[in-house]
Amino acid sequence: MEDYKKTVFKISTITLISNLVLSFFKILIGFICKSNAIISDGVHSATDALSTIVVMIGVKVKLSSKESDKEHPYGHERFECVAAIILSIMLFLTASIIGYSAIKNIFTSNHKIYLGGLAILIAVISIISKELMYWYTKINADRINSNALLADAWHHRSDALSSIGSLIGVIGFYCGYYILDCIAGIIICFCIFKVAYDIFDDAINKMIDHACSEEFENELITLIKNQDGILGIDVFKTRMFGNKIYVDIEIRVSGNDTFQHAHMIAHKTHDVIEEIYPIVKHCNIHVNPGKIGS
Repeated sequence: MEDYKKTVFKISTITLISNLVLSFFKILIGFICKSNAIISDGVHSATDALSTIVVMIGVKVKLSSKESDKEHPYGHERFECVAAIILSIMLFLTASIIGYSAIKNIFTSNHKIYLGGLAILIAVISIISKELMYWYTKINADRINSNALLADAWHHRSDALSSIGSLIGVIGFYCGYYILDCIAGIIICFCIFKVAYDIFDDAINKMIDHACSEEFENELITLIKNQDGILGIDVFKTRMFGNKIYVDIEIRVSGNDTFQHAHMIAHKTHDVIEEIYPIVKHCNIHVNPGKIGS
């Protein structure tokens, strides 16, 4: 748990500082170059900083990492889902702003940009830095199985896509095709909408105790059936609880087994499951007797 908290805090701190610095320079250069695209991109980076603050303070450090207590005997993992939902809503809003701005600018004429080379440079720097932030955050989110941190990673990717649109827009100014910026903005808008929907859908599924993937369940069933003393599985259920998994099983053992031996089989199976799959927070195993002589 301490490693989990340290990892989240370290990643969030690095990306927060990077976003604040990047946002400041993009907005500054946007005003200097008179580029609405670069200014909008800077505002988008600022929303990334806000999303990281939500992860750090609202969920990751303070809430979801808390141990179980009397009022919350099953822990606080679902705060992960709450954070992911908040971030997905922020992505929806960001996409809406980008889309609205792009459509509005289609009908705007008389565009002029100054110091285009500087605007192109900051757009390229933004694309590279945001893509690095995305991979850095995503790799660690997958490693510690953090739903909210993964949502934050996709927020970085959405900013990289936005910067690509800004780059296309600035180049379009040079070539006399301002509408390129608008078209890119609309495409980026739909890409971000898709990411936001996927994050939202995943978080909602985990909030309502959605079953695990069929692939994971088949792996688990195979593992259980391979344990000594188990004749079969009568009941098998899994559910996602935030970023953790709960398993409820009824196994069948020989009717000739003593209570002590049947308990040992169940206990050993329980330990093997939680050892091989650390994502399984709790495994409840009930023992059913098979036919006498089996």
